[in-house]
Order: sequence, then C-alpha cells, then structure tokens
Amino acid sequence: MGSQDFDPAQKGEPDLLNHSAEQLNGSLKGKDILSVRQFDTPTLDRIFYWSIEMAEIARKGYKADFLSRRILANVFYEPSTRTSSSFTAAMERLGGSVIPINEVTYSSVAKGEDLEDTMRTLERYADVIVLRHPEMGSATIAAEAVSIPLINAGDGVGEHPTQALLDYVTVRKEQGRVNGLTVTMLGDMRHGRTVHSLARLLSLYDVKLNYVSPEILRMPPEIVEELDAKGVRQTEFDSLAQVLPETDVLYVTRVQKERFDDPAVYDSVKGLYVVTPETLQAGKESLTIMHPLPRVGEIAKSVDLYTRNAAYFRQMENGLYVRMTLLAGVLGKLPTT
Repeated sequence: MGSQDFDPAQKGEPDLLNHSAEQLNGSLKGKDILSVRQFDTPTLDRIFYWSIEMAEIARKGYKADFLSRRILANVFYEPSTRTSSSFTAAMERLGGSVIPINEVTYSSVAKGEDLEDTMRTLERYADVIVLRHPEMGSATIAAEAVSIPLINAGDGVGEHPTQALLDYVTVRKEQGRVNGLTVTMLGDMRHGRTVHSLARLLSLYDVKLNYVSPEILRMPPEIVEELDAKGVRQTEFDSLAQVLPETDVLYVTRVQKERFDDPAVYDSVKGLYVVTPETLQAGKESLTIMHPLPRVGEIAKSVDLYTRNAAYFRQMENGLYVRMTLLAGVLGKLPTT
C-alpha cells in the first residue's frame, strides 16, 4: 500500500530533477488545490522531492526567478499569521509579488460584496489566489467563480490541504518513512481541519491512526467512515496514556475556542490534555511531536528543549518549502533544466 519512500541520495541528479518537475507541472499546472483527496502517492513523492529542492533555494538567501512578474492574491477572511506569511514568503522567494488582503472586514466585503464577485475582481489583478474563509465549502465556491488557480488555505472546519502536505513532508523527514507508522492525533478532532485533512492524506499509506479526544470533540463520523471504507486502522481513545507507548508521531491540536457557541463548554474541555516532558517519558525515543500552531497551553514550552522530538517549528519551516513548490507547480513554473 502506498509508494516507495524517497531516497535522499537521489537528490540533485539532473535527470530526476527534470523528470519530477515535468510530471509535477503536468499534474498541478492550472489546477486548484482544494482538498487532499485530489492527491495520489506519486504526486506526494514529487512534492516531497521538490520541497527539499526549495529548501536549498531558500537557504541561498536570494530570490529565484521562477515566478518573476507573477502575482499572488493572498485573501484571508480569518486571522492568520503562519499560513498567510508563509505564502507571502514563498511567493517572494520565487521572485513573485503579493497582494495581501488580511483585513477583509475593512474591504468591499464589509459593504456586502459576495465571495464570488470578490474572487472575480481579484482574478483581474493576480495569477493565483490563496483563500482562507470561515465557511466550509467556500473554497470550492470561490474556485468555480474564477479561471486562475485557487489554493484553499482553510475553509472553516472543512479542510486545510497545504497544512496536510507540509505535515506529510515533516513526518517523512522526521521518521524517514510513512508506511508502517502509528500516528496519534490529540485534542480537537471535531473542529480541527488540520487533522481532517491529514487523516485523509495518510489514508493513502499503510498507517494506524489513533484519535484521542473528549467525547464532544470526536473525529466527525463521516471521516471515520470514509477511512474505514479504505481499510485504514482507526481507534478512538479518551486518554493519551493508553496509546503513547506505541506512537511514532504525536500530532497535537488546540481546542478551537472560536468554534464554540457556548464559552462554558469550551472551558470544560480546553485543558484536558497537556503534553509535558513527564508525559513523554512513556513514549518512544524516536517519537516525533507535531502541532499546526498556535498552541494555547496543550504543549508545555519545556517540551521544546526536551529532546529533538519537538518538530513543530521545523514543521512550520517545511510549510514554506511546500508552498513554494505548490505555487510554482500550479503556475507551471517548476524548472526542468
């Protein structure tokens, strides 16, 4: 099940570079990125390979020119630090320009303009759009309104495909493989679009998934059923201690206060799980700890220095390289020579 793991020794071979670029340009050029469901393992292999190439480009400290004279409209209807800034950095690292739209409440939307009209307007100014919106399904509606590529940067409690892709790259870099891993997701399974997308993406591989959450924050039944139909091993727990010893990757999420209508319900669950160095003593020495950030107390800061197990800031760095790859890919500009 799944594909062969990437061999870093292949990196830098010109024929592999050209072959990978041609295939990834072919599979992404002009396409929207709306859901992890649109990816297969060969495409994931190429994204992984190119994220490593993009890391080398970024570390050189100067702009490449792959996306010279190309413009990104970075449109965020919800507050964002990491995703918004990483897309901006990715576009500028490749020589492109960015129209930043982070204060949508002060724009024409506040005057009553609908999403489709906003997207059609921005299509006249930009070559690619990145959209974050609080309503599930909004990215699909927006993509249908425009003819340029649109990348979903999170649609409510729906999906966050670019986060799942950078999570996949991080797992593969940290663990050296994906097949055969046990991945435990801890926290808010109900509202966490990051875990929704990552679970779906990992279903392409031979993995075991554990979901640890309180009853009211369980993984949505439709996702569990979708993965069941693919034969993915999934188990739900209410205690991390039950599964930590077998866990290879611990993916921690915050309880999302903004998704709760009743503050009292949020208060009842927000502090149920806190990962500390003492917690981790029962885990594997090779355990990888991930978090999509921001964290609000669910991982103690003392864990940052515990060992190299804490991978969440490397995870954020990988986001830059993955988004560089995706922007170049949807614009058909990955270099082939």
